[in-house]
Amino acid sequence: MSPEAVGACAALVERGDADRFAAVMAAPLAVRGRLFVLYAFNLEVARAPWVTQEPMIAEMRLQWWRDVLAEAAEGRAPRGHEVAGPLHALIRGTELPVAVLDRLVEARRRDIWREPFADEAELGAYLEDTAGGLLWAAGRCLGAVEADEAALRDLGWAAGLASYLQAVPELLARGRQPLVRADAAGIAAMAEAGLDRLAQARARLGTIAARAQGATLAGWQAGGLLRLARAEPERVLRGELRLSEFRRRGGLLLAGWRGRL
Repeated sequence: MSPEAVGACAALVERGDADRFAAVMAAPLAVRGRLFVLYAFNLEVARAPWVTQEPMIAEMRLQWWRDVLAEAAEGRAPRGHEVAGPLHALIRGTELPVAVLDRLVEARRRDIWREPFADEAELGAYLEDTAGGLLWAAGRCLGAVEADEAALRDLGWAAGLASYLQAVPELLARGRQPLVRADAAGIAAMAEAGLDRLAQARARLGTIAARAQGATLAGWQAGGLLRLARAEPERVLRGELRLSEFRRRGGLLLAGWRGRL
């Protein structure tokens, strides 16, 4: 990947996903390019269902990304796109799990339609395929091995839930029903489930190769946000689920210094 291609992906992430951008900047310099490309792809896919009011156009946008993944896996020529081209190179040059990325794209089809999650298991599966799969893919392209998958998925799931709870007011404003149980007890129970997954992840993250630990920095806020949601679930509905700037910056600096959460 050329520096120009990586720079374009980094600029996209900086504008559209400030928290992941900060996490990548705290990672070792040698791994940042791969993470910027992967997170730029995730950003493009996450946006696709929301940039049009026409469901079929949104479906076509997501299918376009599935085609990009399939073509890279088959070794076909890359497309001339600022993210698709570097993503093709990343897939061809690393152990990036294409099937996991394909499931991530497929899961985003749910965002096109307005049907609420049937139950908490369905919401959990959505987080597994999106945030959980993304963090596993991030670790994999940095050198994580199959034995690391469960820990990385647990961390991604917990971090994804924290971000999802932050997005609840915006989803409600867009006419969606993001929560299976929108009362305080239901929100607190979801946060507790996220903290359980986070604890499972932390118990195993120490065994992950040092090179791949840069991927785990994306979950640096998860614990603080989920504890806050458990203690004060009304913050979720008020749009006030956020850490102080001191806690955000301090937590990321500490995680970056340690090289992991």
